[in-house]
Amino acid sequence: MYRTANNGELRKQDVGRKVTLCGWVQKSRDLGGMTFIDLRDRYGITQLVFSMETNSDLCGNARILGREYVIKITGLVIERSAINKDLSTGEIEIKVDELVVINSSKLPPFTIEDETDGGDELRMKYRYLDIRRNPIKNNILLRAKVSIETRKYLDAQGFCEVETPFLIKSTPEGARDFIVPSRMNQNQFYALPQSPQTFKQLLMVAGIDKYYQIVKCFRDEDLRADRQPEFTQIDCEMAFVTQEDILNMFEGLTKHLISNIKNIELPDFPRITYDEAMQTYGSDKPDIRFDMRFIELTDLCKNNNFVVFDNSEIIIGINVKGGAEFSRKQIDKLIDFVKTPQIGASGLVYCKHNEGETFKSSVDKFFSQEDLLQWSNRFASSEGDLILIMSGEIHSTRKSLSALRLHLAEQLGLRDPNVFAPLWVLDFPLLEWDDDTQRYHAMHHPFTSPKPQDIHKLESDPGSVRANAYDLVINGNEIGGGSIRIHDKKLQSLMFKHLGFSDEEANDQFGFLMDAFEYGAPPHGGVAFGFDRLCAIIGGFEGIKDFIAFPKNNSGRDVMLDAPSNIDQDQLDELGLSLK
Repeated sequence: MYRTANNGELRKQDVGRKVTLCGWVQKSRDLGGMTFIDLRDRYGITQLVFSMETNSDLCGNARILGREYVIKITGLVIERSAINKDLSTGEIEIKVDELVVINSSKLPPFTIEDETDGGDELRMKYRYLDIRRNPIKNNILLRAKVSIETRKYLDAQGFCEVETPFLIKSTPEGARDFIVPSRMNQNQFYALPQSPQTFKQLLMVAGIDKYYQIVKCFRDEDLRADRQPEFTQIDCEMAFVTQEDILNMFEGLTKHLISNIKNIELPDFPRITYDEAMQTYGSDKPDIRFDMRFIELTDLCKNNNFVVFDNSEIIIGINVKGGAEFSRKQIDKLIDFVKTPQIGASGLVYCKHNEGETFKSSVDKFFSQEDLLQWSNRFASSEGDLILIMSGEIHSTRKSLSALRLHLAEQLGLRDPNVFAPLWVLDFPLLEWDDDTQRYHAMHHPFTSPKPQDIHKLESDPGSVRANAYDLVINGNEIGGGSIRIHDKKLQSLMFKHLGFSDEEANDQFGFLMDAFEYGAPPHGGVAFGFDRLCAIIGGFEGIKDFIAFPKNNSGRDVMLDAPSNIDQDQLDELGLSLK
């Protein structure tokens, strides 16, 4: 072993101990007769002291050490005269009597400190340096702990971890596949899995009644802060269970993780239907750390000669507690916000609830104080509150108001990352209409079971059919979702028919699964949590990049490796491929 202790280990009780430490030079301070060096490793920082008086040569060697040099030292643990309360090792220092430079270092392209001067692209290019920084290092360690605790919980619940293939068949629905050419089977291609969905269903048929896997998945789709072309799922499936069994099991997993990692005990998770979520929050992933529920005013606001309201399908608003203090300039900024192309609203109506039960609105010309009092009663507003109202087409108005709700909550400090507000969203639509293809697509995937009481609507009103599907949402982020699956060949064939598959197409793409259903398929269902996103939320963030050791940028490129890249003509010839 190169070292007898790490740099976060030594304490006052170790005074007098001879130790050998290794690590990277964080910084050095030359005070003339003394030189101090902060030595860093994964575990922490230890201060080293060199004295010109006791060993001038050694002290001279220490003075020429640069940042990020890798060194090994041997010395005596002594009590520190000026205690540093910010360090776990702040009561001691090492009086060094031996120094070995293991490796020198170029000057890093950005500072290896908690607050760095490196931009995203620079940090990604030198990610191995970025990981030395505490914020990223701690995120990686948290991710490891989430993985360990997940396995502990699922193992205790009788789940079996099974690996499924990465080289599979390309199938329709969902995102684009990443395609892998086959050398041994010229002009044919594998696909990388978007999820292990069909394999875990086959495992249920195989009798592995509780399966899980922390697994890599791949989707060739446009990226954003919480999306990567390769990502990790906690993938699970259970046989002989109902929806209630699955919700309880994975609510238990979530409680276990947050309890063991954040030391926070969560109450039982509330549940709302998809329709309730859209009507109340304008989103199927609502943030319920704060209120600001949607209140509908359509019946109160029409027919008052205010054309904007009179021509609207829906009129809805939110009550911002204490918002009456907003200045006109602040309200104008909110109006500008909702008019941005990303939000797409035409405007915003406000009503301030002032002292003495009086009201000031931007539409005073059309609505009397009595009218505004009715608004107030509908919102249960109090003196000092601000009512904000939007109108228009139902779907787009709810979407715009949802964006405004989150924007205001951010401004008002209502989205505390250390508060966890999970909920289940249930009863999603089974199908959604695609204007481009002019047909229905599965909202989750083609194997999701419709609610038995809605199956008869598949022919007459497919858009109203509800699924036995559910999502877990935490702090306005979809953590994962799942469903009870179809386990009957006839029903699965009916689903494929309504999704526009011919019998031949369904058999070509999913014949292996349909065949399996004829050999005694148990009722089953499951869930998949986005592991990267779950780690980020537990860590107090929404973006996932800093919780992945080596992420891609927003163009899907690995700027450290410079991938994707060209390949040799010999490789193309071997694969039977030619480039246009």
